[in-house]
Amino acid sequence: MASNQWRDEFTWGHQALRADFAVAADGTPRLVRLAHPDDDRRAAPHSALPLVELTALGHGSGWSGPRFTGTALGARLGYRTHRTERRDGWEWLTVELHDPDTGLTAFVDLSSPTGVPVLRSRVRLRNQGREPLVVQSVSSLLLGGLPAPDDLDVHRARNDWLAECRWYAEPLRAAVADIHVDVHQHDSRAALALTGRGSWPTDGHLAMGALTERGGGRAWAWQVESPAGWRWDVGERAHGSYLALNGPTDAAHQWRVRLAPGEEFATVYGALALGSGLDAAIGALTSYRRAVRRPHPDHTALPVVFNDYMNTLMGDPTTAKLLPLIDAAADAGAEYFCIDSGWYDDDTRGWWDSVGAWQPSPRRFPDGGIQAVLDRIRERGMVPGLWLEPEVVGVRSPVAAELPDEAFFQRDGVRLAEQGRHQLDLRHPAARAHLDKTVDRVVGDWGVGYLKLDYNIVVDSGTQAPGDLAPGAGLLGHAHAYLDWLSGVLDRHPGLVVENCASGGMRMDGATLAVAQLQSTSDQQDPLRYPPIAAAAPTAVPPEQGAVWAYPQPGFDDDLITTTLGGALLGRIHLSGHLDRMSDHQLALVRDAVAVYKSIRGDLARALPFWPLGLPGWTDEWLALGLNVPGDRTAYLSVWRRGGPAELRVPVRHPAGRSVRAEILHPSSAEAGRAVWDRDGDCLTVSVPRTPGALLIRLTQDG
Repeated sequence: MASNQWRDEFTWGHQALRADFAVAADGTPRLVRLAHPDDDRRAAPHSALPLVELTALGHGSGWSGPRFTGTALGARLGYRTHRTERRDGWEWLTVELHDPDTGLTAFVDLSSPTGVPVLRSRVRLRNQGREPLVVQSVSSLLLGGLPAPDDLDVHRARNDWLAECRWYAEPLRAAVADIHVDVHQHDSRAALALTGRGSWPTDGHLAMGALTERGGGRAWAWQVESPAGWRWDVGERAHGSYLALNGPTDAAHQWRVRLAPGEEFATVYGALALGSGLDAAIGALTSYRRAVRRPHPDHTALPVVFNDYMNTLMGDPTTAKLLPLIDAAADAGAEYFCIDSGWYDDDTRGWWDSVGAWQPSPRRFPDGGIQAVLDRIRERGMVPGLWLEPEVVGVRSPVAAELPDEAFFQRDGVRLAEQGRHQLDLRHPAARAHLDKTVDRVVGDWGVGYLKLDYNIVVDSGTQAPGDLAPGAGLLGHAHAYLDWLSGVLDRHPGLVVENCASGGMRMDGATLAVAQLQSTSDQQDPLRYPPIAAAAPTAVPPEQGAVWAYPQPGFDDDLITTTLGGALLGRIHLSGHLDRMSDHQLALVRDAVAVYKSIRGDLARALPFWPLGLPGWTDEWLALGLNVPGDRTAYLSVWRRGGPAELRVPVRHPAGRSVRAEILHPSSAEAGRAVWDRDGDCLTVSVPRTPGALLIRLTQDG
């Protein structure tokens, strides 16, 4: 770096991550290089970005266009000082910036788990001026100096109801055209931007993305940890590329906050992982997700959960229907039994718009009430669970009249209603007290040890309660309050296990995953359309948290039974199906799969995912998901065949050049398929003679 361009240079990081900083001639501090310490490739400091970009009323962007760079305030936030710290297995860095014109001070909080190549960042703003400042957007993480758009592919993941985690890629240059920057002496104003909005933050796309370098092998994968709105954009800058991560913004989410003198605001976190390829970068994100989440015994115990909903009772539980299912689930090896939706339904007009009191239905549980059913679950050696949708109150529920209007989402003084339901605002003490009373009754008095917390409506912009400047700010405030409430529940009931669900994976964001123990990956009911979801889910959630449905039915043939069971064995198996109607032979297939899962689950909690056939496509005939166990000579591979040739060569590079033993763990039938390791080709030849078929293979390196 030229001495006349940069000053106050400093380096921060650890053995897996190095970040180089410098103060530019204009006084703004910049992250000029982020890489592994062994990476000796030169940086491009001239394309580095300021550490913070933000817009505020009266202080707009520095140019026109959709990009989130070049803001007027960002260029004025000058370097003051920085502080480093090491604690609890993390490295920490805070860089302080200040704008003398407005009195705004920004603190960039950077952290990284020691030994993991992931940078986590957020920005805290403090108004130290004399006048209020209305902030319209503020970055969470910025990185310039990336390779040129011609050398990069950008990866995104569509995430729709029943069709989650569908990754696709395109050249970055296809989105950001080459305008011949040197002729115009100006960077392109174009950018590839992606946003998530509303109270379903991952409806449409996952709140993450990735860049991969053609020829160079490097990859950058990121997530925006927002339980509400978010945005990321990538574009061209100074013959290189940049990445900008944001929470909600005024332009995209109707979000803005007023900072009075002395007031503060903190952004959502953004996290960026480095890797030698896409698999390695997502593996680093997996390790990071484990490091930031709330500690809980469930993350290593991984008990088998049976849930009565999917393709089984479908929201119509009764004592008569549940008792034989409970016995069958226990005989199959389940350790938790969750009664899903409908247990509170005592209304012949339907329960959708009447929920909120969360009291059991006497009509559904006539003899001994729901407590008798919960007792039966415990008698069979399982932990009882219940489904709740805590944030909603039906318009016909008595709770809707008992709570004040201020306890619900509202706009212009009108209480909002979506699909016959009101949305609670967990910032209000009455809303929180209502839910605390509900959970303490269900968990404390009834002895329920598992809650499936669902959320099946979406409020697009948010709420504007007194004090909210804009609906998006109200939505983000509620979302943070919801996670704070959930943390309080887990503090009071530390043994409770919580599954996060929002019509499947519509709220599969990093902020929520850091609090909940499990994440529903989908509501997909077709066992032949679930495999691409199950195979790609570890891109968004660690495998031990990703709940994957396995719903064998008595009407399935053996191949379909073993396929739907086997496809869940490298996730968090969620049993369902009419096990009580199965033959002894069919039940033996279920018990065999559960036994295999229990034999490997200790490895799942520390394994890192890889995809030897690439990230799965929605209609791919063959799919594969691998889990590599760090520090061990073991890897697991799930392979699905939904069509195509009966044999396929699967490249597995982890044990390259070594002698490897390939063992099919599931199904146990020798006719289900075979797997043969080719040491010279560093690949596995897999045969699945019939469709559908799925194999779970263990690869063990010799020596």
